[in-house]
Amino acid sequence: MLPIVLSGGSGTRLWPVSRASFPKQFNDLVGESLLVRTLRRLAELGEPRVVAAADGAVLTRRAMADLGLPADHALFEPVGRNTAPAVALACHRLLAAGHGEAIAGSFHADHLIADEPAFFAAARLAERVAADGVVVTLGIQPTHASTGFGYVELGDEVVAVEHGLAARRVRRFVEKPDAATAERFLAAGNYLWNAGMFVFRVDVMAAHLERLVPEIWQTLARLAPDLSNLAEVYAELPAESIDVGVMEKLGPDEQVSVPCDIGWSDVGSWEEVARVRDAQGHVFEQSASDNFVYPLRDKVYALVGVEGLIVVDTEDALLLARKGAGQEVKRVVEEIRAAGRREATDHPFEFRPWGDFEILRDTDRFKSKVIRVRPGQRLSYQSHRHRSEHWVIVAGHPEVTLDGEILRLSPGEHVFIPQGAKHRIANPGEETVEFVEVQLGDYFGEDDIERYEDDYERA
Repeated sequence: MLPIVLSGGSGTRLWPVSRASFPKQFNDLVGESLLVRTLRRLAELGEPRVVAAADGAVLTRRAMADLGLPADHALFEPVGRNTAPAVALACHRLLAAGHGEAIAGSFHADHLIADEPAFFAAARLAERVAADGVVVTLGIQPTHASTGFGYVELGDEVVAVEHGLAARRVRRFVEKPDAATAERFLAAGNYLWNAGMFVFRVDVMAAHLERLVPEIWQTLARLAPDLSNLAEVYAELPAESIDVGVMEKLGPDEQVSVPCDIGWSDVGSWEEVARVRDAQGHVFEQSASDNFVYPLRDKVYALVGVEGLIVVDTEDALLLARKGAGQEVKRVVEEIRAAGRREATDHPFEFRPWGDFEILRDTDRFKSKVIRVRPGQRLSYQSHRHRSEHWVIVAGHPEVTLDGEILRLSPGEHVFIPQGAKHRIANPGEETVEFVEVQLGDYFGEDDIERYEDDYERA
């Protein structure tokens, strides 16, 4: 199989941990990032391809490199246009590479699957059935009458049986229902949750896309082989989901579903995180019950006389919510954004191709950061017009170039970077270099950088 991983969205229902600058698929919500867990799982089926938002390129490339996946197996969308364009883009590229008759699967990067053996069994059956020219959905056995998911209505015809699983014809896809309809679906017993996992022959899905969403397929047909006009082409695409654009329009003879119980979760709310995540942190309760705390490092939390609370703590924002009100988080984030607060979308830390940094203090007089440089990486050779910098090394053994002179430093040592001096820091070792930077001057913006050499070809 050629697994296609769709990695987009901002996950605002999991604010303040998930934000536009660091969406939920990159967060360690369940011990490791959902993207890494998804890539590792799908690598058992075949070498994954990724279609991701361009804003997440650094973290996506890092996750793929850490797992030994080829860098050219990633495609980056200049703007988000939902899942139909993402799947269409992947199919275009697979066709161009001669994979038209290959079986591909489309999976979300930010979903959790607890029972991986059950998932592999369902995926293998879907792969076998898809070879006959139908699109196969991995349908999730519902555990309650959810109004947050779309549904798949099963027909009576069984087309294949394997390892206790039965692939059945699909009568129709149904959009998210109201509560009464969801209860009726659950009682009927032949409705599954649509988790957005589809398996298909590449040429078959391409034909469906060309027929059912021609405005997407024909626009993408104008892409240059080297994708040099990707931004221009993507700007013209309509936003459409693969569910609405294709799956809801397919007839019963064109689609099949494999019902499965795989411990699936879309990790779409803090209530769901509370359900799948083990309790962590230093939490003490008196006359309190049924509370969930997503803690900040080693901070102590004392809950007294409260119940049914969700407490999510980060460096610059705190969420307190009643369980059951998790869907309102998105609305409060919109209010924070409307108030002009950067906390709605940005964390105090940022990732770069060479590593990452976290802002400790940002004042009119100084700005301080913790900066980490990954092994084998280095920052650009640069200078600043408006600030000088003090660096204190706390981990690793970096090489600092200062106006052409190379300094080799160790933990506890310090170097001063005068205003206007050309400088860079490199990490030639196998341990991450970490240092504290204190900036002094009259302007501390990230745009006060003049680059002379850069491994990442930034301006």
